[in-house]
Amino acid sequence: MVGRGLLAGGVLVALMLTGCGGTTEVVQPQVNVSVGQQLIDLKKARDAGALTESEFQRQKEQLIDSIR
Repeated sequence: MVGRGLLAGGVLVALMLTGCGGTTEVVQPQVNVSVGQQLIDLKKARDAGALTESEFQRQKEQLIDSIR
């Protein structure tokens, strides 16, 4: 009986480990954020001090240029 328990435990561990290997594909979530929301987020970042005024202006211009 102990032999069967060890065998079953070994099979269980083997099955669990097969799920750990294999593919290393990273799935990126698809996020659809409007340009308006991105501009709002940039402004919030500037207002919070995370962006300087020049960084804000540069990123805002890049964002606007990307939709032209």
